[in-house]
Amino acid sequence: MVERRIEDGVAILTFNRPERMNAWTPELGERYFDLLEECAAAADVRAIVVTGAGRGFCVGADMEVLQAVGDAAETPDDAAVTQARQQTLPLSIPKPIVAAVNGACAGLGLVMALMCDIRFAAAGAKFTTAFARRGLVAEHGMSWVLPRLVGHARALDLLLSGRVFLAEEAAELGVVNRVVNPDAVLDEALAYARDLAENCSPASLAVMKHQVYAHWELDCESALEESNRLMVESLSRPDLAEGVQSFLEGRPPRFPPL
Repeated sequence: MVERRIEDGVAILTFNRPERMNAWTPELGERYFDLLEECAAAADVRAIVVTGAGRGFCVGADMEVLQAVGDAAETPDDAAVTQARQQTLPLSIPKPIVAAVNGACAGLGLVMALMCDIRFAAAGAKFTTAFARRGLVAEHGMSWVLPRLVGHARALDLLLSGRVFLAEEAAELGVVNRVVNPDAVLDEALAYARDLAENCSPASLAVMKHQVYAHWELDCESALEESNRLMVESLSRPDLAEGVQSFLEGRPPRFPPL
């Protein structure tokens, strides 16, 4: 369902249901979240790249699963509710997560892309929220993250219409960071992640990721107060000495793992 390999400090997680365009199932989700937590704990992993096998990134929930849920017309069981709450897990992983959106990205697949920290998209890749066209709502944190990325008016457009938009518009809106040649999207994402793994302090990355997401909810004064405290703490870590020394010596840094 989800494959993992580790190269040069980067874990590559691949949704692997190409015959179904990597449609989401509970089993795929359980494996993905387990792997994220394993990567968070692994000293040899400093960054994570998420992509899809075949022609798509993830086209959302598997329609057979949705049909079964609709036919049952029952309240989701505890396991389903727990997994739904896990959709925002990537935000709490203390390592940068880069999405390599290699193709179609819809519904729950778009949620998963937006929960990554950085997004590379293949030119021409199709995006859609899709929820309104399936009789659903803005699920799994979409109503929280999308307005923060693109603004309320644009978020409402994408949610209410459920229209298809291409990677190029996604970049203009702020849904993705960069659009690249389809043949190079994974390579570009890996190059970015390797640069983080090789040259950036894992502790600094973890703290900054926390700051950006936590400070969304704070006023400026509160954010500044916490940032000042975190800055003072950073002065006592060995990462600072190594960062300065490696620069003066003209060599790659040797930062300790988390």
